[in-house]
Amino acid sequence: MTADAPFRILQSQTAVVTGASSGIGRAIALELARAGAAVLIHARQNRKAAESVADEARALGVEACAVLGDLTDPDHHEALVEQAWSWRHGVQIWVNNAGADVLTSPAARGSFDERLDALWRVDVLATIRLSRLVGQRMKRAGRGAILNIGWDGADRGMAGDSGELFAATKGAVMAFTRSLAQSLAPEVRANCLAPGWIKTAWGDRASAYWQDRARRESLRGRWGTPDDVARLARFLVSPEADFITGQVIAINGGFQSGAAGPAARAD
Repeated sequence: MTADAPFRILQSQTAVVTGASSGIGRAIALELARAGAAVLIHARQNRKAAESVADEARALGVEACAVLGDLTDPDHHEALVEQAWSWRHGVQIWVNNAGADVLTSPAARGSFDERLDALWRVDVLATIRLSRLVGQRMKRAGRGAILNIGWDGADRGMAGDSGELFAATKGAVMAFTRSLAQSLAPEVRANCLAPGWIKTAWGDRASAYWQDRARRESLRGRWGTPDDVARLARFLVSPEADFITGQVIAINGGFQSGAAGPAARAD
């Protein structure tokens, strides 16, 4: 992690990051830990990886725990929120990072409808339900910050199955977040990150075409990294961003020259 995070700016706060056993979620959880937040690491089923991230967070001097939960099951939404709230008697930061992997997992071989269903249940429905469950608790407590994950290409679109899938689902998350912020104001802030080409599992395996395209479509001329996303996430949930809510913020190195592909995420 980087050395430029404000020292302990999140001290005494409790953060939950879903889909935090790898990739962007892992980077966000550790960045929040570096800033002093106790972190609850959520994963679907990889306990070993989740525990490893929790160990890394503890090494940074904060409390951490790892929990498993299948967000395709609505019953797990209430259970996760209750478990998180009970851990340290409240949650001040909630990051809905979990997303269905329809790019690198066996689900990538499914039909369009099957992939759409997976994205709908995890990326959209779970984000909406968790945000509402957590948001109402935060509002009653008088403070909180919720951060969701969109896609920088959702507004402009991209041809092909993946473009249609991600535009529909991540576009829904982005639109929902803008309304959520109005519902929860003024006590709770809600924002959405919209990553572009971020090099996680899909990016590591991408062909030469996609490697070149990712560099061409960024004014910075490179892939983004999970740490790039994590640093912005840490800022947005911190007191430094107290006057920022209801926003969708692209993190893509400055997009240029044509339509982008789906965010390269496989958390």
